[in-house]
Amino acid sequence: MTPNDGQPIRKRMRRWEVPGGIRFVTFSCQRRLPLLGNPAICDLFATSLAAARRRHGFALYAWVVMPEHVHLLVRPRSDARLDDALRSLKTSIAKRVVARWRELGAPVLSQITTSTGTVRFWQKGGGFDRNVRDLPEFCREVRYIHRNPVERELVVEPQTWRWSSVRWWMGLRDGEVECDPPPGDPRSWERWKGYV
Repeated sequence: MTPNDGQPIRKRMRRWEVPGGIRFVTFSCQRRLPLLGNPAICDLFATSLAAARRRHGFALYAWVVMPEHVHLLVRPRSDARLDDALRSLKTSIAKRVVARWRELGAPVLSQITTSTGTVRFWQKGGGFDRNVRDLPEFCREVRYIHRNPVERELVVEPQTWRWSSVRWWMGLRDGEVECDPPPGDPRSWERWKGYV
């Protein structure tokens, strides 16, 4: 798409971060390829997400890794920008995976190498990101995140998808990436499993 002067239109996304606000974030693999389709890479993402949460101090409420994208429901520290934490997370994963693919001479490298010779694991840009305004929206986003693998017909029940926070929400916390308790009164969350 080009304007009347023939110059390409470039999207410019500016994040409007509400201090202390919860954010729904989606970012995708280069060209929406299923680069996260390998269980070992999904495991690496989960481990890296837990490490980034500790290192950057953001609150993590819900997450899912899909074959070609990721959804997160997070709240950055009041003194930090979410961009920095996400950049760190994405860079650590991309470097490790691309290095391994180079060792193996993986054919996928040709699909994610740009015309300038740069290898891109993640799609350029910040992805999709918006502020979560209220509790009903928070609940909708948690449900959406946890049901994403079911809607895509990757599993029949959300809790059978290994790479999400649904089991943490169900109280099955052993071995799961630790999440933060939802905002508000804890008693109001006791019976909700985060996916129904």
